[in-house]
Amino acid sequence: MMPSDPVPGETPPPSSPDLVTAKAALPPAPEYRWYHKAGAILFVTFCVEIGFFLLIFPWTDNWDKFASFAARLRPYCDNLYVRGAISGIGIVNLYISLAEMIRLRRFARR
Repeated sequence: MMPSDPVPGETPPPSSPDLVTAKAALPPAPEYRWYHKAGAILFVTFCVEIGFFLLIFPWTDNWDKFASFAARLRPYCDNLYVRGAISGIGIVNLYISLAEMIRLRRFARR
């Protein structure tokens, strides 16, 4: 009995020489330098600082002083929905910094 022809879309068995050559043909892992790591840490620091600032600043007394500089924007700055939206942007920044902190594992040697 002769072996059947491979069916299109079917994966070959694990002992196939095609799989061995496919594993050998994988590109090498990227090489990270110190400035990649420093840039990632600076980005995380920046996002954390901006995130906390935008989260807290609209609810402080300094927000009213900030809003008094532009008389036309005063009704919008006093609106609680606008303050909440700005705080929401701060939460998004904190989420981005957390996600980037988790991605810092890419610099770990394996």
